[in-house]
Amino acid sequence: MKERITEQSIRLFEKKGFSETSIQDIVDSLGVTKGTFYYYFSSKEELLMDIHQGYIDELLTQQDGIFKDGTKSCKEKLLEIVFMILRDIESRGSAAKIFFRELKNLNAERFALIDTKRDQFRFNIETLIKTGMDNGEFRQDLNASIIAFGILGITNWSFHWFKPDGSCSEREVAEIFVDMILKGIQVS
Repeated sequence: MKERITEQSIRLFEKKGFSETSIQDIVDSLGVTKGTFYYYFSSKEELLMDIHQGYIDELLTQQDGIFKDGTKSCKEKLLEIVFMILRDIESRGSAAKIFFRELKNLNAERFALIDTKRDQFRFNIETLIKTGMDNGEFRQDLNASIIAFGILGITNWSFHWFKPDGSCSEREVAEIFVDMILKGIQVS
């Protein structure tokens, strides 16, 4: 039931927004009582935190798997990370929208927890860029921090416009993005 509440809440938050969706809206849409909701969550904000936590934790787990693959170069890992983010839009696009759009509705303590994990995701990309600079795959004169922000800006915004069933697949868009990025940072 917790999963059903979470999934339905994501749909409602996406459609109406977090602030405009009440607990009553959530339970009515599921045909359950408020008691059922409160059995799993102490508040609507706790539910939102659960959504945020689940989203970022899954991304960090997938990112870690990519980084641990010793058979791939930094360029290949970068492609896999971009592809992972785009692929995630199809399976968890609504959760992505909630993650980026509703972060402001978390209290300061919860925001700090999520922000720390978001920073870790970015720092991991920054480390990948630095490793590529050190091993000669990427130019030596780059600002790895700004490059990491740029990569995330390109990929994270795509949940607004990317349609997995559109004219380009996730892999094709990832390859276009990475080609665009690498033409600006790879050694000539």
